[in-house]
Amino acid sequence: MFYKKLIKTPAEKEIVSRRLRVLIKSVDRNSMWYWRSVKSPLRVALNYIIVSISRILPSLSLKCWLLRRTGMKVGENVSFGLESTIDIFFPELIEIGDNSIVGYNSVILAHEFLVDELRVGEVKIGKNVTIGANCTILPGIEIGDGATISAHSLVNRDIPPNVLAGGVPAVVIREKD
Repeated sequence: MFYKKLIKTPAEKEIVSRRLRVLIKSVDRNSMWYWRSVKSPLRVALNYIIVSISRILPSLSLKCWLLRRTGMKVGENVSFGLESTIDIFFPELIEIGDNSIVGYNSVILAHEFLVDELRVGEVKIGKNVTIGANCTILPGIEIGDGATISAHSLVNRDIPPNVLAGGVPAVVIREKD
């Protein structure tokens, strides 16, 4: 069964919406010029070093240990593929449940700089979730337990539990057996 219907009910609209909050509203320059007013440059530099090292580490346990040092919530037996990247500004807003896999070269963001504002949102990835290679997860997203995100997908809305989702933007393709 394909899910390509239009969103109609308030409950369905809530599933699609992203939970974001605005940290900076700018008028004279784009919002990226003000990042130092919300995060310590030293903390961002440390996070950058940790994330850069963890991207190329072959040891899954060491990679998880390092990413937890950034404030990220990483469950037991989580696996990060090589070159996967997490947000260096707000890693503490990212939570990944037990036994989940983040595929090769995937990106998980908890912030977005726009011309006129900086927005942040929590990213919650459930237990036993598989995120394929080269995926991008945007801020304010929740991916339910047991979901699978196909490779090269852009997740810009919530994904319910136990489904296969994919595409740009990601949509539910079918329920899993």
